[in-house]
Amino acid sequence: MSAAGQEPVTVVRADQLTVTVRPRGRAPIDLVGGIDLSVVAGEWLTVIGPNGAGKSTLLRAMAGLMPYHGSLRVGEHEVATASPRTLARQLAVVVQRPTIPVATTVADHVMLGRTAHLGWLQGEGVRDRVLVAEVLDQLGLTAMADRDLATLSGGELQRVLLARALVQQPRVLLLDEPTSALDVGHQMEVLALVDA
Repeated sequence: MSAAGQEPVTVVRADQLTVTVRPRGRAPIDLVGGIDLSVVAGEWLTVIGPNGAGKSTLLRAMAGLMPYHGSLRVGEHEVATASPRTLARQLAVVVQRPTIPVATTVADHVMLGRTAHLGWLQGEGVRDRVLVAEVLDQLGLTAMADRDLATLSGGELQRVLLARALVQQPRVLLLDEPTSALDVGHQMEVLALVDA
């Protein structure tokens, strides 16, 4: 039991999670094999290993971006069978090498994080705009809200991607080297904000 007397809530659970690729003309290769893990709400799980060990592959599988074998649940949802909208309400992902949309402003890109919370053909509302403004402010991005993503430095872009993930208001954040392009000051700010 937790200090407050409540049972801890498991937000991610993997049982025998395996990610296999089948290169043409060659035998299947397990990129990640037999992973068992359980993450409780409020906990951090850090995956450490050398380059090429499968850390990013594990993250992509956990995000529903790669097929896997075994069981992988986020909350009460099995990742392989959950709808994209359901997954987007449960988890947000910040990847190492994102695809950056052309001619998109910082504010518009961050607003994309609200998509899973909007109805079909529904535009964002006041609550969505206020949340985006608050997160932009928390990450020191307000002054660049109207800038095109293509004009940002690596560290600025990394903060924008994190802002988009935070406005999703997920139960789980999956972050692939989220501070690698940030200076020390911004690293501390970002980690404190994620921990809050």
